[in-house]
Amino acid sequence: MALKHIIVAKDAGVARITFNRPKYNMLSIEMMKEIISVLGELAGDKELKCVVFLAEGRSWCAGVDVEDHKPELVDEMIATFNRLLKSMDEFELPTIAAVHGACLGGGMEVAIACDSIVAAKGASFGQPEIKLGFFPPYAAIRLPQLVGPAKTVEVCTTGKRYSAKEARHMGFVSTVVDDETFKEELDKFIGEITANSPLIIRLNKRAVKQCLGLPFDKAVQQVSDLFLKTLMKTEDTQEGMASYFEKRRPVWKNK
Repeated sequence: MALKHIIVAKDAGVARITFNRPKYNMLSIEMMKEIISVLGELAGDKELKCVVFLAEGRSWCAGVDVEDHKPELVDEMIATFNRLLKSMDEFELPTIAAVHGACLGGGMEVAIACDSIVAAKGASFGQPEIKLGFFPPYAAIRLPQLVGPAKTVEVCTTGKRYSAKEARHMGFVSTVVDDETFKEELDKFIGEITANSPLIIRLNKRAVKQCLGLPFDKAVQQVSDLFLKTLMKTEDTQEGMASYFEKRRPVWKNK
């Protein structure tokens, strides 16, 4: 697929998907289909360690294009948006939203669909859909897991904008960094992930995801099975232990 609205680059185990749809990087149906297609291709890359979502321009993403909310397009828009979020939810590696500027509406929903949000201090977040007579479908599902139902109702019914610091305090932003050092701090955050084995990164994320919402006994059983029957049989876990005892850096084999 020829890409019109995003830029994709891969280097050293990191895939960077950059939104590039002036002027506010609003998501169109076509743009969302591009992201879905790229995520499908990246899912098969066993050398990959994480995916980072960035943006050109002053805004990270100001929502889903209002043009695509028209009655003749809204069914396709919602179906495509749901496919995008499902692709992100099922992605086996860490996904990071590297947010600067405005992150609003459907843009904020894409950001909270990521595993982590690294935000520049000047970033702002919000679900302003109510001001146009809508509600944010995915935020209604995901945001309560991150900030609780009471705060979610506040976010969705006021349409208020929140600073990066407020979003960090609420709990849906992982890290806030100065605007001037955003790239450097983001690279440090990414580096802490990419220092590790691609295989073990996947197993760590799987351990978290597969136990969400399970009763304690079932969760413990599943995560213990993954640890004993899969993790402990990998060459990279054995290498990690060997490097500890030999006081050296591990050399990952991704096996």
